[in-house]
Amino acid sequence: MQTKAVEDYLKTIYEIQSQQGKVATTVLAERMDVASASVTGMVKKLADMHLVVYERYQGVTLTEAGEKIALEVIRHHRLVELYLAEALGVPWDQVHDEAEKWEHVLSEDLEDRMDAALGHPTIDPHGAPIPTRDGFVDAIPRLRLIELSPGQAAVIAEVSDHDSDMLSQLGELGLYPATEILVLTRTAAGITLRSKGEEHLVGSETATHVYVRDVSD
Repeated sequence: MQTKAVEDYLKTIYEIQSQQGKVATTVLAERMDVASASVTGMVKKLADMHLVVYERYQGVTLTEAGEKIALEVIRHHRLVELYLAEALGVPWDQVHDEAEKWEHVLSEDLEDRMDAALGHPTIDPHGAPIPTRDGFVDAIPRLRLIELSPGQAAVIAEVSDHDSDMLSQLGELGLYPATEILVLTRTAAGITLRSKGEEHLVGSETATHVYVRDVSD
């Protein structure tokens, strides 16, 4: 049975797997903010449903069927975020929480209508790629802002949407996707950069959640 809990687990596994490969149950428990025993129980159920492959002490990976469901939920989530931002003017730091509610109940008909109304978009308000209807995701080469060195020029490609306070702060600085930046200094405190003629300090933790396309060359 495909429930909200199943979809949430598959989506989260996909997100971690995309960044780290095989997913440890401890990492999954931390990301979902639930007890490790609960995660192990759910992962075993998902394995019985042939949605994941699970080996004790070896971690979890999605099966083809599990990935298909995860990408469908992610497509709903990112389409809803963009619709809320563009059609309704909801600030980019508020659309994530609303999309979390909509992603599980969006019908295919409404999904298609949103997609058409938005002009068949490829990225959401935070720069994340929107999976296609048939489950294709465009892999965009990118670096974390924290990885850049002084003198490197880049364009912000994506900002993680999981921290509304961080999004609000970056929005106040005008650091949205497609914004051009130049790194001035990098210290333990973070990255000092120039954007649109102004200098900003982006803390180290925040800089790990900002993804950029290096354009120094």
